[in-house]
Amino acid sequence: MAGYLIKDTTKEEREQIVAESLGNIEAACDGCMSGLAEMYQDYIDGKKELREINMEFNARYVKDDDMPGRRSCVMQ
Repeated sequence: MAGYLIKDTTKEEREQIVAESLGNIEAACDGCMSGLAEMYQDYIDGKKELREINMEFNARYVKDDDMPGRRSCVMQ
């Protein structure tokens, strides 16, 4: 495999990249891992690069109060 960019991979290779990166998502006990797998579906489908998806995800967590309606995973 030449790289991780959509232009350099097949859909099957992108599925493998995501699966290997996330590990065993079937054994997740907190329910968050399945959401991560879904988050990368646009990459697998060739719609968005990994960099774009990760940047969008990280932008949501810049500051606590930046996004109205956002919930924390931490029990308070």
